[in-house]
Amino acid sequence: MSAFNITLGHPQAFLLIGIPGLEHLHIWISIPFCIAYTLALLGNCSLLLIIQADAGLHEPMYLFLAMLAAIDLVLSSTTLPKMLAIFWFRDREINFYACLIQMFLLRSFAIMESAMLLAMAFDRYVAICKPLHYTTILTKSLIIKIGLAAMTRAVTLMTPLPFLLRRFHYCRGSAIAHCYCEHMAVVRLACGDTRFNNIYGIAVAMFIVVLDLLFVILSYIFILRAVLQLASQEARYKAFGICVSHIGAILSTYTPVVISSVMHHVARTAAPHIHILLAVFYLLFPPMINPIIYGVKMKQIRDHVLSFFQRKDV
Repeated sequence: MSAFNITLGHPQAFLLIGIPGLEHLHIWISIPFCIAYTLALLGNCSLLLIIQADAGLHEPMYLFLAMLAAIDLVLSSTTLPKMLAIFWFRDREINFYACLIQMFLLRSFAIMESAMLLAMAFDRYVAICKPLHYTTILTKSLIIKIGLAAMTRAVTLMTPLPFLLRRFHYCRGSAIAHCYCEHMAVVRLACGDTRFNNIYGIAVAMFIVVLDLLFVILSYIFILRAVLQLASQEARYKAFGICVSHIGAILSTYTPVVISSVMHHVARTAAPHIHILLAVFYLLFPPMINPIIYGVKMKQIRDHVLSFFQRKDV
């Protein structure tokens, strides 16, 4: 029996189309995707190695950064290798359960990334607003608890999705008009009443983005108030400098989300490949740019990188 024959329930495998309408450009599109993925791998692995090697960097800010780097590695590696296989080798088949696992990991780690940015905002709030209590508030046990809470929240919210999708009959074919197993693209192939899936997927995404972003904004309101109360201008610049890299990471993560959301509402008639490219941009851009932001702005990490290259030259 063919892998794409639909059985009594779900198909044995799905067929990922890639980027509909741009199939003839897949090879060219794969070049920037491959470069971005390579930079994401090198940057995030370097961050993890630097933080692990230097005991002086085993502080809350860097431990949160290490968690963010690990999340970004998984987030990009969940989809990019398969995408490149589609573009280079036309390997479009993906097992049904592999598709569900990819979707689960993708959404779970996107939620964890949002939680980690919130945790880093809390870290900056404590560092600036309660500097004398920084080490007593942000203990290693609390950092571990925050990491476990971020993971538990993501897994709890995303576990229902694979089971909800598994119960459907897929009578609209097995070809997914996307380059990875995107939730709504899979739901469109299902028969029956899919309203709960649609509502649940959108509600969780909105809940996470709005709630986490709200608390991040509140943290920075308190930070701004504390900074403006500092006596000297030099102290204000120093305090703002502490937050610049984190603000850059927030912008790199949430800006693609906002743009994609606006495009879905404003440009509903836009070609499907526009929405797909925006979705891939969201997956690739933060993992690629975050190590660059933190590597440039954080002196300790920058010094490690510079000393490595200086040893190479000697």
